[in-house]
Amino acid sequence: MIKFIKNFRKDEAGAVTVDWVVLTAAVVGLAIAAYTAIETNANTLITAAGGAVAAENDF
Repeated sequence: MIKFIKNFRKDEAGAVTVDWVVLTAAVVGLAIAAYTAIETNANTLITAAGGAVAAENDF
């Protein structure tokens, strides 16, 4: 049993997979944050533009 535990600790075969999972989760998190920021600012801009167009009354 001790030999199995020592071999398990030395084995690094899954370490790269864990790194990729962490990096992928970070990229997805950043993408969600960027999407939220862009969506909020776009909605504000659309509302302002709609208000400006409605205020003209040139039709």
